[in-house]
Amino acid sequence: MKRVGLFFLTNLLVVITVSLILNIVLPMFGIRLQNTTGLAIFCGIFGISGAMISLFISRWAAKRAYNIEILPEGDPLQRMVARLAREAGIPVPEVGVYHSPEPNAFATGPSKSSSLVAFSTGLLDQMRDAEVEAVAAHEVSHVANGDMVTMALLTGVANAFVMFFARIVAIGIDSFLSGDDDEGGLGFFGYIIVVMVLESVFMMLAYIPIAAFSRWREYRADEGAARLTSNRSMANALASLKNVRPYGRESAAMALQKISSPKRVSLWATHPSLDDRIARLNAM
Repeated sequence: MKRVGLFFLTNLLVVITVSLILNIVLPMFGIRLQNTTGLAIFCGIFGISGAMISLFISRWAAKRAYNIEILPEGDPLQRMVARLAREAGIPVPEVGVYHSPEPNAFATGPSKSSSLVAFSTGLLDQMRDAEVEAVAAHEVSHVANGDMVTMALLTGVANAFVMFFARIVAIGIDSFLSGDDDEGGLGFFGYIIVVMVLESVFMMLAYIPIAAFSRWREYRADEGAARLTSNRSMANALASLKNVRPYGRESAAMALQKISSPKRVSLWATHPSLDDRIARLNAM
């Protein structure tokens, strides 16, 4: 609950900060939010900048959300990740460990030169050395592929479209309910509620292509791990996760910070099924 609460608090602060800045700055340039052009500019800047701010603080937020202990240079796990990073042609990321019984690892950070690869104690305790190395190679491949930046940009664009169309539809509903004398309509609070409902619906639809890209990037990271280690080691690491029971509920954002997902694969799944990933690795 602590890490989920910190995630939502961070995003709330980002939303409030960006909203205040835009409402002050845009009118200085003659941009009015009451027309379509002004609204499009507002939503575009809001969606992209919010996603970029979240990306830039992602490493800092992950350290505090998971209480990650950064390993010193020379630690065996740090040396392993450093070797894989050099083989992948990227700067050596920070390497950390956090206490959790759930076998998991994730990579985060705003760029290849400022990234973090973290492992749970559950994964280190339950996997063999060759499997841990394959998982490390998987996360290093995420960094090498620039997946964090691409996901942030995709999410920012989706947020912009969701905000824009939710408000356009809400304005249309308000105009339809208003009389010829401009009386009636949704009212201030009614407009806010309608926008929130529409944003929830549109975000569910926008999340479908985001989740599809997330599944594709997992396949690509598996392939990268197979090149850095072997397809058998990566397949064995995934196979060891098949019998792991899920540890509590997770939000969509937290699902992205996992090496696999216990949920049934659907249009909104961030990870392919373990069986599909293993089959692809075995076919390499």
